[in-house]
Amino acid sequence: MTIIPIYNYLIVPNATMFFQTDRFQSLTGVKPKENDDVMLIVMKEQQSWDELNEDSFYPIGLSGTVTEVHDEGYAVIRTHDRVNINAIKVFGMYKIELNISRRYDTDEMDPEEENQRLSKLKAAILEYASEFQWGVIARNYIVKWQSVADVAAALAMWISGTDDDKYAVLAEDSQVKRTKMLESMIYEYVEMARLSNEAQNAQKKDTEKLYRKAAIQKQMDYLQKELDEMDPDNVSDVRKFELKINDSGMNETAEKEARKVLNRLKQEGQNSAESGMLYDYLDFVTGLSWTKEKSDEIDLEEAEKVLDEDHFGLKKVKERIIQQIAVMNLQKKQSGSILLFAGAPGTGKTSIGRSIAESLHREYVRVSLGGVRDEADIRGHRRTYIGAMPGRIMDGIHKSGVSNPVMVLDEVDKLSVSFNGDPASALLEVLDPEQNSTFTDHYMNVPYDLSDVLFICTANTLDTIPEPLLNRMEVIDFPGYTATDKLQIARRHLIPKAMESTGISPDRLEITEEALESIIADYTAESGVRGLKKRLDTLCRVAAVEIVRGSDEKVVVEASQLRDYLDMKPIIHDHILAKKRPGIVTGLAWTRAGGEILFIETLFTKGEGKTIITGQLGDVMKESVQLAVSLVKSMFPDKSELFRGNDLHIHVPSGAVPKDGPSAGITLTTAIASLVMDKAVSPEFAMTGEITLRGAVTPIGGLNEKLMAAQRSGITTVFIPAENEPDLRDVDAEIKEKLEIIPVRRIAEVLLKCGLISSEVEKAAV
Repeated sequence: MTIIPIYNYLIVPNATMFFQTDRFQSLTGVKPKENDDVMLIVMKEQQSWDELNEDSFYPIGLSGTVTEVHDEGYAVIRTHDRVNINAIKVFGMYKIELNISRRYDTDEMDPEEENQRLSKLKAAILEYASEFQWGVIARNYIVKWQSVADVAAALAMWISGTDDDKYAVLAEDSQVKRTKMLESMIYEYVEMARLSNEAQNAQKKDTEKLYRKAAIQKQMDYLQKELDEMDPDNVSDVRKFELKINDSGMNETAEKEARKVLNRLKQEGQNSAESGMLYDYLDFVTGLSWTKEKSDEIDLEEAEKVLDEDHFGLKKVKERIIQQIAVMNLQKKQSGSILLFAGAPGTGKTSIGRSIAESLHREYVRVSLGGVRDEADIRGHRRTYIGAMPGRIMDGIHKSGVSNPVMVLDEVDKLSVSFNGDPASALLEVLDPEQNSTFTDHYMNVPYDLSDVLFICTANTLDTIPEPLLNRMEVIDFPGYTATDKLQIARRHLIPKAMESTGISPDRLEITEEALESIIADYTAESGVRGLKKRLDTLCRVAAVEIVRGSDEKVVVEASQLRDYLDMKPIIHDHILAKKRPGIVTGLAWTRAGGEILFIETLFTKGEGKTIITGQLGDVMKESVQLAVSLVKSMFPDKSELFRGNDLHIHVPSGAVPKDGPSAGITLTTAIASLVMDKAVSPEFAMTGEITLRGAVTPIGGLNEKLMAAQRSGITTVFIPAENEPDLRDVDAEIKEKLEIIPVRRIAEVLLKCGLISSEVEKAAV
């Protein structure tokens, strides 16, 4: 059964109605076939297929059968009974599932009375038709009508009325009332048609005048064309688009499509229903820059200066950007990898994109992808849909006005998938240098060259980015800022901007060095500087209040005043323990906000040898616990009685915070070994690394952030996997100077340094 959704169309049971073949196919996706059953369902409002849902339809429909399909381009449908739509599900384009039951009529019409009403209707329509030459032909059709419903179905496309009025006819259970409603509509149509005809006859006298006017108009159009060529600033819309297409430099495919749409605009006229859509399309494609921009020489020193002025630190990031610019300078075109800036919020990933654009003297475009779940947001909507728009990529190109902007695709890790498609997959073509030279937006329906665009992506984490998309990009890590970095950023950038935004002159406010250091250390907990910016904005607003109240003195913010000015308590960071105890060891963890220290606590209690784990540990850390327990049992066989006669309780504080990741293996092993040997590990020691069952220490990620957390928390010695030693070159010198960093290859080395085993045992373990 073919389901036909219709809107604002009069349908009645037990009647013959006509459907244009094209309209039938556009509503159902299939061509009409004779003897096919159909189901007519009524939409509450005009909607495209991608907007339809279960609440889009009225609860009553109409069954029918396709009785004839004519080559002239129409199909004949004989309607049958009304049905109740008990349930409806929309699965996608042309995919609807119904649960229906027959709806019976009540108060049936007396056949003799209906014949009388039908005869009067026919007479009224024949009288109206006789006024026209086609009335003789129409008479042959009119006399064949067998019921009032047939009359209404034949005139359905001309009968006026609201959608609710037409649905009310279908919903009426009483056959008598329904017939009267149809009769009223038909008489109203005949009367309106007669009045319209009378108005036309009254205008017959003006026919010659109208012909003359048309001839004059044609002559004026010809003269206007010549004037347009002489004065391009004062042209009609059609002529304006003709000139734009000629001058745009479009590729052959795009020009062909643009001229096709322009011809439709000419034929439809400005008052047609589609003229707005056609105008918007032409305005968009002619507003794009289709020509390649000239490759100018790029001054590397100037580019470095711009990057240094706008951003403090980020040495590795700036070096990679300068490399990219140097390659572009030699190639005289866009080349190199797509850069993905990955790091914690507030580390400057998005803002550095604007600096890159400034250093290259290019336009800057930012496209936010956070929360995008519709593929059409990337590729655009097809123009067959109501409210169709281009995708965000082409919209950004259009707004920039050039073909080679610097485009920042922000938050690519926050793309999501829905029934509307996978936006991340749509980005594959955009970011592939081998494919994006012929990128086709669905709205434009023609290829556009994106190869000159410098794409820069940003993300907080790589975990949620699909592997095929990640492979197309070169990941550049944005490390967190050290306290010294934050101090410089605050002095150079954040404080001047905050004072400017609040209208405070430099001589009216001073934030002391101690206050600034206290804000960084005690009132923020992040790798970036967003929280720091908020605190400085707050201080400027407090100062603005005092200045407006008439204070002539310079506002000086001391560290002792921060608690009152910021209206918040200092953030409590984990610090090293004051006393050391067996079974407690300090570990290092990575979070999206930067690094943190965490304590692994262990305890033996009387029991049956069970291992109890608390602190909301994830699957990876639970496996690390099992590894650590097995490893300690194998290294200290003489302590096996402790495990058999006691339960081992392992706890990681902050139980409300989920914890997971492959970096707590050596910390867990050391904590259990400390408990077993009843020897405390120095609280100034911290460690990170995963282990194997052979006792090998494997590498981890987030080393820079973890070392920053260790230095901030008062740690003096950190054990790291030996395979992570090359990563130390990316760690700030200030951090390395304040920490003793010990690379280790096996867990026995850690236990030896912590005083839990002797050198002989360590050698035996190795």
